[in-house]
Amino acid sequence: MNVAVQLLFLVIGFVMLVKGADWFVEGASKVAEKFGIPQLVIGLTIVAIGTSLPEAAVSTSAALKGSAEITIGNVVGSNIMNILLILGITSVISPLAVQKSTIKYELPMVIGATVLLAALGLFDGTVGRIDGVILLAGMVLYLLYLLRMARKGQAVTEEQEKEQADKSDSMFKLILLILIGGVMIVWGSDITVDAATELARIFGMSERLIGLTIVAFGTSLPELVTSATAAIKGKADIAVGNIVGSNLFNILFVVGIAATITPVIYQAAFLVDTIVCVATAVLLWVCVLRKQKLERHGGAILLACYAGYFFYLMR
Repeated sequence: MNVAVQLLFLVIGFVMLVKGADWFVEGASKVAEKFGIPQLVIGLTIVAIGTSLPEAAVSTSAALKGSAEITIGNVVGSNIMNILLILGITSVISPLAVQKSTIKYELPMVIGATVLLAALGLFDGTVGRIDGVILLAGMVLYLLYLLRMARKGQAVTEEQEKEQADKSDSMFKLILLILIGGVMIVWGSDITVDAATELARIFGMSERLIGLTIVAFGTSLPELVTSATAAIKGKADIAVGNIVGSNLFNILFVVGIAATITPVIYQAAFLVDTIVCVATAVLLWVCVLRKQKLERHGGAILLACYAGYFFYLMR
């Protein structure tokens, strides 16, 4: 009975996280539009960070409650799942074109950021506040890179942007959306961490395993639904870039925020998972390097690798 209750709480927590992030991003984006902030900047900051809010909320909440294994497990697990499972499923449905910048710059950045996380954690067994600041500094550099890349290909004029802004929503409604979304994110993360920790205790599973599997899957649900739906509609060409960007945000922003608030313990057991995380990014890079496309057979390879990693975790 207790298991069913905790699973229900876990689902409720995930729903609150996803919906809360959705409302928060919608409200914040429209407020920014009303103040005349360009769509380009909104997309690269509020929307991009907003999609990582579920991971950030869960990881920070777990760190504050002393469940550090969920913090690192959530991020590393989400990153592995994003590439092997989500891109695997998406590319099997429809082959994915990959932008040159993703192959040349962003995938190497993901590899570098993951190695940096491992180095910071293994140095003294903790991702501390200084480490968090280093990761957040990397996040700022990445945002500057995105801004520069986006400006190169920007086709929307300032006048068009102003026309696109929705003027019908009142400021009161938008502020309410932001507040409700924020409360749901914080409350949902609290419920999720408590339920996941309790399930780990009931089944005798480690918090590391719970973080790498159940929590990682829950916080990656928005990416999975979005990518799979886009693939079915034949509009998934940007899926690889989005997933790679999400992985960078998870390491630099999510762990950076959590570690800055409270030091996060990085246990030696996570070294294997981090190596797998680096290997998945390298594998994706190899799969798309020659044709600038993730073919169906490449997706099948990614899915097979995830199945192998999952069996390794469950052994």
